[in-house]
Amino acid sequence: MNTNIDREKIVNILHSTLQTYLEEHGEKVEFDEFENTKLFGGDGILDSIGLVSFIVEVEEVLEDEYNIAVILADEKAMSRRTSPFGRISYLADYIVELLDENSNEK
Repeated sequence: MNTNIDREKIVNILHSTLQTYLEEHGEKVEFDEFENTKLFGGDGILDSIGLVSFIVEVEEVLEDEYNIAVILADEKAMSRRTSPFGRISYLADYIVELLDENSNEK
């Protein structure tokens, strides 16, 4: 597994994947501070189906383009006090954490 990917690159992947997802669904969202973007809940930009689709797309991009196999929506993610799916910054941090754990297991 190639874990030679930094947080900034992960944020860029999240940004491009979210933009593509929204465009495919006829939505246009301008991001002032992308990392503070609420993904899900309250005034999040995705509903539950949209969130699942987005997460799957992110997993596919990581696997296809970077040869990184991760499952983002698992028991560990769901049991956290702060959901990694609440904001872009939380999701980026969670992905970095997963990649660090995976590289330490080798």
